[in-house]
Amino acid sequence: MTSRYRVEYALKSHRRDEFIEWIKGLLAVPFVLHADIENYDKGFTEHYSTLENYELYLQTQESVIAAECRKRYSEIFADVEKLVEHTILIDDLNDSHPDKTSVSRLRKLVPSVGRFFTPLPLTEAFIVEDRRRCISKRRLVSPSFNDVRNILNTAQILALSKIYKDHQKSGSKLKLVTFDGDVTLYEDGKSLTEDDPVVKRLITLLSMNLFVSVVTAAGYPGQSGVSKYYERLKGLIDAMNNKDCILTPEQKENLLVMGGESNYLFRYSNKAQNFQFIDSSEWHLALMLGWDKEKIDYIMHTVGKHLSHLQKLFELEDNTTIVKKERSIGIIPNPGYKILREHLEEMVLSCSNKLHEILLAPNPRTSIGLSEEPTHEFIGSDDIKVCAFNGGSDVWVDIGDKSLGVEALQKYLCQDESLHHICPILKSESLHIGDQFASVGANDFKARLSACTVWIANPRETVAILDDLINHII
Repeated sequence: MTSRYRVEYALKSHRRDEFIEWIKGLLAVPFVLHADIENYDKGFTEHYSTLENYELYLQTQESVIAAECRKRYSEIFADVEKLVEHTILIDDLNDSHPDKTSVSRLRKLVPSVGRFFTPLPLTEAFIVEDRRRCISKRRLVSPSFNDVRNILNTAQILALSKIYKDHQKSGSKLKLVTFDGDVTLYEDGKSLTEDDPVVKRLITLLSMNLFVSVVTAAGYPGQSGVSKYYERLKGLIDAMNNKDCILTPEQKENLLVMGGESNYLFRYSNKAQNFQFIDSSEWHLALMLGWDKEKIDYIMHTVGKHLSHLQKLFELEDNTTIVKKERSIGIIPNPGYKILREHLEEMVLSCSNKLHEILLAPNPRTSIGLSEEPTHEFIGSDDIKVCAFNGGSDVWVDIGDKSLGVEALQKYLCQDESLHHICPILKSESLHIGDQFASVGANDFKARLSACTVWIANPRETVAILDDLINHII
């Protein structure tokens, strides 16, 4: 029952990625037709007289079946690879000719697919992952969501590595690597320790003169937030402050934290040997500078009322607390209590629907005493960006999102005149690694608008993907 429950839960539309599911569907055909010797080889009947002979025959045919499946799967990934390249071409043509609205074949097949900032060598990536995961050797379990996710991850790493190696010819290379915090760098609710495997990898990235930033929903404003982020990243900061650290002072200051999705920026300071708060006037995007504080207050107030309603609806008043911050609001469990994941899902979807209503509805400022007369001003979905997400144990709504957080980092770092030789930092030169890429209720999803992405499931996968990146580049 547990297994069936998990399968049905995972199939909910808001937890699926249509591109991955589409590739899974393509791979299911050769799995059904070619993954079992009985499906296409009549010769097995000659050995069917005894179980021992039949088992021996099947064992001798394993490599033949695996080779056929590998060939068929590779052909599919080669075709998808071409569709991705065609989509990049069509997108570039539309960008250079705004009057054109051509749609690629892939977007007709998978309308929700986003922008690709680099080609994806999917055939090569499949071969790599097939060696690791023995996908083509399986007879009873078809290529899975996780198989395809890992193949896409490896393809993205291979693409960025190739661009990095060829940068003297192309003039483009990987420059910025950003990470989610919980479940990506460290376990949910935990902190980095100096002996965590990922610490060594992060220092290696910094030693390669890459900018490294944590882009997290955890938001702590002002210089007082330094202690909070130090607490989460203590292992990394302590390793950087160690006298034996291999990093130069300049490389150390390439470490940043973007908190509250896109609300608070911190940068490592050699003088403080810790993070230093960067005032928003130095890095906010033009879009963000134009946001109306009264509109933000209205959004936070309305979402707060809705969360209170949901808290009462699910009888959570005694076991949860609604936390209000400057630019975020959320519901968290009290110590010793765990919110049911169904309730978390319901609340994040309900908050997403409420935000949709708020952003498209007139702004009645009188409800919170912001004006004496009602207004009919629309907030507008293209004005203020808002993100609702399920943190695994809590639900939060933040002003801003990670697409803005990553883009703000790209722009901020290029304000330094000494770095003009590597600027601008393009989306194709940025990589975001995170665990939340479902289309609804996941805050890493929006980072796809501003950077190449890798979808991991735990900190161990982060270490593995960084090892691949580093080994391919060095």
